[in-house]
Amino acid sequence: MKNWKIIGGATLLMVALAIGAAGEAWASHLEDIAARGTIRIGTTGDYRPMSYKNQETGAYEGFDTELSQKLADSLHVKVEYVPTTWKTLSQDTQDGKFDVALCGITRTFDRERTMAMSDGYLLFGKTILCRAGEEKKYQSVADLDRPEVRVMVNPGGTNEKFAKAQLSHATLLVHEQNAEIPDLIAEGKADIMITETMEARKYVRLNNKLAAPLVDQPFTKSRFGVLMAKGDQDLLNYVNFFLAEMETNGTMDALENEYIK
Repeated sequence: MKNWKIIGGATLLMVALAIGAAGEAWASHLEDIAARGTIRIGTTGDYRPMSYKNQETGAYEGFDTELSQKLADSLHVKVEYVPTTWKTLSQDTQDGKFDVALCGITRTFDRERTMAMSDGYLLFGKTILCRAGEEKKYQSVADLDRPEVRVMVNPGGTNEKFAKAQLSHATLLVHEQNAEIPDLIAEGKADIMITETMEARKYVRLNNKLAAPLVDQPFTKSRFGVLMAKGDQDLLNYVNFFLAEMETNGTMDALENEYIK
C-alpha cells in the first residue's frame, strides 16, 4: 500500500507540474507577442475583399487586413504577415507558424474540432460567379450539377468541400490560385466559380463580364472567425473581446461599408 501511495503521489506531482508548465506556456503567449513587438498573422492573400495581396504594391489589403492592423494596435505591436495557403492553412496553424490566421476563414465544425476559432463576425454564404449574360442558366444547385457545367474552385477550403458535396455530377476543375479564378470564368475557361457572397459582389464590381445571380439567395449561411491553435485560452479570450469591441464601437460596420457593401 505504501508503494502505491508513493507511486500515486509521484504521478500526481508529475501531472501537476505538466499542467503548470502548460498553463505557463499558454498564459505567456500574449506576453510573447508583446515581447516580440509583432503579432504574426497568417493569410492566404488571395481573397478579395477580405485579405488580398496587391501584386503591384506588395501590400495586403481588405477587410481582414484592416482588422488585423486594429488587433495589432490594440496590443501595441506591429503586424507581421505570414503567407499560407488554403491547402496548408490547418497544418500551418497547428504547427504554430503564426499566432492567428485572419483572412476570410469560415467557421466550421471540422476546424473547431482540431483548432480554435473565435466568435463569428460577418454573415455570408456560398454562391456563384458566372459570365454576364448567362445568369438565367444558373438559378439553383440543380442547374449547376450537370456534367456540361465546368465548376472551378481553389483547393483545400470550403469552396472545394461544398462543390464535392453538392455538385457530384458537374465537371469539377481545381485551380491553385483563388484570385485568378474570376478572370478564368470571364475568359470562358470554366463556367462557374464557387465562392462567398462578399467575394462575388467584389468581383462583379471589378469586372463587368461577371455576374452573381444568386448572391442574395446564398446556398449556405456562415460567419468568419479568427483561427488559432488549440490550447491558448488567453489569446482566444482576447481575440473574442477584441471582436466584440469592434462590433460595439462601429468599426465592423465601417469596414463592411468600405469593403463589402
